Amino acid sequence: MLAESRAYFRELIDKNLTADYLVKGDFAMLNGRLAAHYGLPAVSGTQVRRVALPPGSHRGGFLTQAAVLKVTANGTTTSPVPRGAFVLDRLLGKPPAPPPPNIPAVEPDVRGATTIRELLDKHRNNAACASCHAKIDPPGFALEEFDVIGGHRSRYRSLGTGDPAPRGTIDPFIGIGFKLGPKVDSSGTLPDGRAFSGLEEFQTLLAADRDALLTNLARQFAVYATARGAAFGDREDVAAVVAAANKSGGGTRTLIHELVQSTLFRTR
Repeated sequence: MLAESRAYFRELIDKNLTADYLVKGDFAMLNGRLAAHYGLPAVSGTQVRRVALPPGSHRGGFLTQAAVLKVTANGTTTSPVPRGAFVLDRLLGKPPAPPPPNIPAVEPDVRGATTIRELLDKHRNNAACASCHAKIDPPGFALEEFDVIGGHRSRYRSLGTGDPAPRGTIDPFIGIGFKLGPKVDSSGTLPDGRAFSGLEEFQTLLAADRDALLTNLARQFAVYATARGAAFGDREDVAAVVAAANKSGGGTRTLIHELVQSTLFRTR
């Protein structure tokens, strides 16, 4: 899983791909085991390589990679909150504010009696929580299409009520101790009023704002290159790097070249 993310990022640089490939793409970096995990055909062997995604695939970009989906879940259940916060912070450069004190964490109901959307409604009805959840929840709900290790799903697993789970490709020596619970609802509405009905539409909305993705990528590169956090005074230098990269097509490798020639890199 980690090799996939590293190889995908290397591909962005080698092919000088634009920033929208961070969230949406027509290829993935896979080997046989990852392809089987993702339900993709015609991939064999252990070598990670570029694979064109078939029409209607649920993959593409960092958002759908198992490594990202795993580290934004707790190993047992998923929640839109950490995944939504990840998108805001790492991809858009707009980290949400810390939660107010004395506000309990949202714990998914593994019995299948209450959906995560119903549980989060209580937080959104709290004035102290509503403004942040309006930003965090939509991207998090889009990623609810994936389970704790990045497998695609249409229903949650339940330890209580639900329908019998089909065995599918599950090892016959492994007992099935869960049922199929409520359906996954991956729709949402962004704070600016744009609505989406699922992950693919959400990816399209994010990819359309290429400049925001490129600006945050430039900021992240600067943090890595200068070994210090981004400061308020860096905003003009970052904007100049992004503008220069955009003049040459806005590619990822171009962005790196512009950064290392910038005042931000050479004098800080």
